[in-house]
Order: sequence, then structure tokens, then C-alpha cells
Amino acid sequence: MLAPPPAGTGTRTSPPPAPAGAGAREAGAGEAGAGEAGAGLPRGLKQRHLSMIALGGAIGAGLFVGSGVGIRAAGPAIVVAYVLAGGLVLLVMRMLAEMSAADPATGSFSVHAAKALGPWAGLTAGWLYWSLLVVSVAAEAIGAADIMTGSLPGVPGWVWMTLFMAVFTGSNLAAVRRFGDLEFWFAGLKVTAICVFLVLGALAVAGLLPGSPAPGTAHLTGHGGFLPHGWHGLALGLVAAVFAYGGLETVTIAAAESADPVRAVGRAARTVVWRICLFYIGSMAVIVTLLPWDSGTARTSPYSGTLERIGVPGAGHLMNAVVLVALLSAMNANIYGSSRMLYSLVHRGDAPRALGRLTRGGVPRNAVLASAAFGFAAVVLSVVWPDTVFRFLLNAVGATILIVWFLIGLSQLRLRRLRAGRGEAGPPVRMWLFPHLTRLTLLAIGAVLVVMAVEPDSRTQVLCTGAWAAVLIVCGLLNGRRRASRPTP
Repeated sequence: MLAPPPAGTGTRTSPPPAPAGAGAREAGAGEAGAGEAGAGLPRGLKQRHLSMIALGGAIGAGLFVGSGVGIRAAGPAIVVAYVLAGGLVLLVMRMLAEMSAADPATGSFSVHAAKALGPWAGLTAGWLYWSLLVVSVAAEAIGAADIMTGSLPGVPGWVWMTLFMAVFTGSNLAAVRRFGDLEFWFAGLKVTAICVFLVLGALAVAGLLPGSPAPGTAHLTGHGGFLPHGWHGLALGLVAAVFAYGGLETVTIAAAESADPVRAVGRAARTVVWRICLFYIGSMAVIVTLLPWDSGTARTSPYSGTLERIGVPGAGHLMNAVVLVALLSAMNANIYGSSRMLYSLVHRGDAPRALGRLTRGGVPRNAVLASAAFGFAAVVLSVVWPDTVFRFLLNAVGATILIVWFLIGLSQLRLRRLRAGRGEAGPPVRMWLFPHLTRLTLLAIGAVLVVMAVEPDSRTQVLCTGAWAAVLIVCGLLNGRRRASRPTP
């Protein structure tokens, strides 16, 4: 916990969290009321910022490099896996958009979980997501440093890690509009790279590039067929694809700092999901059509291998630059998302109050510093204890996104029924075919968790994440009981 800054440094403290008791007071334990979307934060983000922030958090090295894991597991059927995972995340984002449009809040789904299920759920969802983001920041800093040391071996990796952490901590300490501008250009570079890849890949598939004859369906049906590892391989590919879509939730956190949160969150949730699905599914279709799925390049560096296949000079160096930008952009977005989630937890009384101080520019400085400090500490752990403590951290957040999605589904189901029971008008953005698609989504998330628990390679992640979630639930229940026992002012 960071000490509060001394007086006179240009900071202000957010309003103290209202005591939460039972019944109606629990429902009001969120962001100081339904109408206070940003909880004291300035609304400096524009629509273009929101879209790119979501893309920045979702498009990381998991797409450019980690997709090889899914290809290795599912073969050409990885396209089907990404379609199914895209459908799942589309439903999750629709539920989240419904709740955020009706009640935009800095803490997004953690606030909705607190109002729907109780303060324990809000604390659990908030701290789970915060831990996921800060550990991701560390992993991205390590990956970016590895790329730089490969290009400049004379500079130690820790120098690059320190530099990246300092730069993006500084960008998040600036006014939120400055952060939005930086992330806009970072994410724009990634989107441009993917669009160029898709255009070149489509031309190569059609046989319209010189020296690159059309492959037809040879790589889709050969080398063991479309399902080389059967339905079991498709299930493993689906797990890999689901995690590739993680990070889209940040857009609903950022929406609370926009001029029109209700309109912004609905539009961003719709457009961003379709763009991500196009990029991911289109990329996988191009890769497995142009490359044999069992080739070394398809498994380790699918994008570089595809560019080399169609004759792009310096494909390896080009993709290293794109992956570096992707990692840095994701670092920037994840420090932002983690600091805002931490600020929301402070505002609801689920984190130390010293972390809730705002600068005159409206930046939660201590929350940014605490999130960045934990990320840097995780980087240090990766150097000192890479196979013990750091690996445990990675496993502890391995299945976090699925638990968060499950809480989003439960919250949407509960809040819609509460709204109907009070005779209120429907939310401005609505989940399709409610409650049937909500229940189907919950079953699908549960099925993915079961697959992970059955597989030896991912079972440890489920167990570690489950243990971390159980600790948070207990802390949430104890914290709720403590606040309920306080006398009402």
C-alpha cells in the first residue's frame, strides 16, 4: 500500500465509500450511485479512444505468437474454434454492454456484480481482474524486453523492462486524454498491420500475388484432415481461442471517462467485438490455408511464416516490430485498466483509501503507481524465481477471465430480473433472447472450465485461480460483515 502524498502536492481525495449494510444499502454500494459514472474522474476520452483502448488490450502477443498453440492443438479446425470463441465473447460483451449502458461505472462489471450478487461478488470480480491485468503487464514487459535484447544484445533485459514500465507509468499519470491519444496510435499501428496481413493473405489465397500460386484446400484437408486431432483437439483449440479474446472488457471501464458513457459503451461494445472477430478469424483462416498446420512455422511463428510463404522480405524482423508494438500497447492499456479497477475498489471500500487520491487533473495517481509497482515486482520475481513464484502468479490468473465472464452472466441475469420486478423500463442496450442466451453463455463458460480442469496442462491454472478466487470470496464476505456491523451515520 502506498502512503498518501503530502499536503500541498495537488491531490484530492475521492469521497469516502458509503457504509454498506444489507438489503437496499448493499445494492447502493456501487460507485456512489448510479448516476456517478466516473466517480470523480474527468470525462476526457472520445469514441475513437474507447475503440482503440479495447483493441489495445485485446490484440497482444497472444494473437501474433500465441495463436500457434491453438493451431498445434486443433489444426485447420482452429478457424472453427475462433468462430465459437468469438460467438461466446460476443454474448458476454452484449451482456456487459447492457449493464454498462444502464449504469456506467468506473469499475464496470465489478460494480454490477456488487449490485446484483452482493459486495463479496464485486470485491472478488474487481481484485481478480486487477490481478490478471498487473500480471499481464509483467508478462508483456518481459516479452518486449526479449525482443529488444534479440535486436540489441548489448543492453540487458532488465534495462528495457525498467524503461518500458517507467514510460507507461508516466503515460498513465498524465491526463486521461493524453493516455487515450497514445493508445489510439499504438492500437492503430496494430490494426494497420493486421489489415495489411489480411489483404496480402487474401490475395495469396486467390493466387493473385506473383510467385505465390493459390494453395486451394490442400492444407485444409491434407496433413491429417481438417480435424487432425478430432473433437478433443478442437476443444483444446477453443480454450486457446477464448483466452485470445480477453481484454475487451476494458472498454466498459474506460467508457465511464467518456463524455457520453451510455452511448459510448453501446457503440464500442458492438463495433470492437466485430472488428476483433474479423481480425482473429480472418487471420487464422489465412494462416491455415497458406501453411501446413503441422509445419514448424505455423506452430511457433504463424504470422512470420505466412509472410515468408508469400515472399514478403524481412518478414521475421517485420513481425518482431509488430509484436513489440502489440506488447507495448497492451502494457499501456492494462496499466490503465488495472488502475481504474483499483480506484473503483477504493471507492466502494474494498481497497485502502490512500489509493483513491486524485490529482488536480483527475488521475488516480496512487492507484496507477500501485498497479505499476506490482507489475514491476512481478517482473523482478520472473528474474529471481522464474519457475516458482512467477509461475504461480501466472497460474493464479490463468482462468481468471472465465470466472469474470461467469460473474458477468450471473449479474446480467439478476439485474434484468430486478429491473423487471421494480417495473422499470428496459435498458437502452439489451441482451438478445433473454434469458435463454444468457443461460447458454453460462453453460458454455462452465464447459470451457471443465475442459481446462480435465486437461493436465491447464488443470493447475484452474486450481490456482479457483484457490485465489476462494480467498477473495472469503475476504469479501468478511469485509461485508464488517461494514454491516458499523452503525449507520
